[in-house]
Amino acid sequence: MTTQLSSPEGMLAPVPYHHVSVATGSRHVEVAGQVGHHDDGLPTDLAGQVSQALRNTARGLAAAGATFADVTRLRFFVVGWTVDRMDDFTAGVDAVAAELGLPQPMPPASLIGVEILFEPGVLVEVEASAVVD
Repeated sequence: MTTQLSSPEGMLAPVPYHHVSVATGSRHVEVAGQVGHHDDGLPTDLAGQVSQALRNTARGLAAAGATFADVTRLRFFVVGWTVDRMDDFTAGVDAVAAELGLPQPMPPASLIGVEILFEPGVLVEVEASAVVD
C-alpha cells in the first residue's frame, strides 16, 4: 500500500476519518467533484447522494488505476450543511464503505458547507486525491 493513514494521539477524537496520510508513489490522481447522478437519475436524499457520489468517485479512481486504499484526501461539499445532518451523511458513507473498500475511518477528509452547487437538487459533491506507484 502506498498510503498510510494515522491519527496521532492528542488530535480530535472520535472522528470518522484519519487526521494524517503519508503517501509514496510517482503518480498523483485527482478526481474532480463527483455528485450523486446515476442511470436512474439523482437521489433526493443526502444519504443516497453521498453513497452514489462515492461510487462515482470510485469509478474515477479505478480509471486511473487507483482505489480508495490509495486516497490521501477527500473533500465533501454539502449544500445547506448543519450538524443535525451528520447522521444522514454518515449513513450514506456507511452504506457503501464495504462495497467500495473505503477505509474506516476514512482518509483525511473535509466536510465543507456550501450554499449551492452547480445544479439544483445536487446536495453533495466529493473530490478525491490519491497517490499510486
